[in-house]
Amino acid sequence: MSILSILEPATTTAARPTVARLTTGSIPATVGADLLVPLADGRVTDYANFDHGASAPCLESVRRAVEVALPSYASVHRGNGYASRITTQWYERARREVHGFVGAREDDQVIFTRQTTDALNLLARAVPADATVIVFESEHHAALLPWPAERTIRLAAPTSGTGAVTAVADALRQAPEGPRLVVVAGASNVTGEIFPIAELAAVARAHGARTCLDAAQLAPHRPVDIAALDVDWVALSGHKLYAPYGAGALIGRADWLDAADPYLYGGGATAAVGAGTTVWNEGPARHEGGSPNVIGAIALAAACAAVSRHRDAIEQHERSLLARLRTGLAQIPEVTTYSLFGAEADRVGTVCFTVRGISSTLVSAALSAEYGIGVRDGKFCAHPLVGHLLQDSPEHGTAVRASLGLGTTREHVDRLVGAIRTLATQGPRSQYEESAHGCQPSDDPRDLDAPEIW
Repeated sequence: MSILSILEPATTTAARPTVARLTTGSIPATVGADLLVPLADGRVTDYANFDHGASAPCLESVRRAVEVALPSYASVHRGNGYASRITTQWYERARREVHGFVGAREDDQVIFTRQTTDALNLLARAVPADATVIVFESEHHAALLPWPAERTIRLAAPTSGTGAVTAVADALRQAPEGPRLVVVAGASNVTGEIFPIAELAAVARAHGARTCLDAAQLAPHRPVDIAALDVDWVALSGHKLYAPYGAGALIGRADWLDAADPYLYGGGATAAVGAGTTVWNEGPARHEGGSPNVIGAIALAAACAAVSRHRDAIEQHERSLLARLRTGLAQIPEVTTYSLFGAEADRVGTVCFTVRGISSTLVSAALSAEYGIGVRDGKFCAHPLVGHLLQDSPEHGTAVRASLGLGTTREHVDRLVGAIRTLATQGPRSQYEESAHGCQPSDDPRDLDAPEIW
């Protein structure tokens, strides 16, 4: 039996596992779309998920792919048993799926990691010892922190796309001779704004530098094409891409990676080990030491395939909801939204805002307890950027982030806007007190203790 036949609809027996193919005219279904959550007044409502920027829900097609893979789940690459051989094929096909998802060049490597943070730390280990790294302070900490401080040039948060390109060009002209790497976010994890990736890559190339794209916030929402953008590496996470099984990837050029010591010393990374000698593999195996997260890789590939099939519908869905959300918040005088490049800048479905007279922690707690809405409050692992955005808002040290996605509906948007309007004009219905999670209703009837499920 061909391994592909396992993935096709059953024709001869109802017992054969299948993975359904969704039509391209709809958005993919998510697990937990019918999740009900308790409110502080004793009612129950469906969950309005505006926290996709932290972790997106699992796609139903991803869950089905994992269910197909689990019965034959085994270690990969060095086993001749049926299960090992089948699992190895799935693992390497997952690598090819991710390679195609980001439009990688033929000789680009796909290295499976834990998530974007892991991928960027892997690249940081591979950057030549004399290289200079240029990075904006507006980056997520995962892209801001891995590089050696003495060889890193941090640029101030840009105020326009053109300004970003000019700042990088100026920094490259002043940087020391030798290898150079420009690190840039595809989309800000705080404001959702999209950076001029192709232009930044072009100016880097003109100065003999390479470019690494942090696509964690971009890839779930817009196409990423390594070849067209002319970037050298892309890092992304499965858990942002509707594949919550702990896998990400670093995709890009092989030379720096093959010249670096393995990221993890151990089995799989080695070609030969003798008395006092070790020969390391080249290619992805060099940095995937130990038994890899096979299920995570399969889940990531399944998510990439689903997002690719439904890309147009996903973009239409998210653009419509984002416009509705931004229009609604703009009509509330007490709300301030924040932006790097201005209100007209292209962006994915993320809005960063504060509410006059109410702390961001209280806003997020009240949205959850009183309206069944999940948002994120804080500095979003981008402390320098949030500090920059809030510099003219001394009342607030943190902000609220609403990030929509495939688990978000028009009713959710209207509920969020209505809830913010009520909070801004009337305040929370309940009294709140500080807790380990920020704050919660003083008399909270909700049972928030998670039972053991194993």
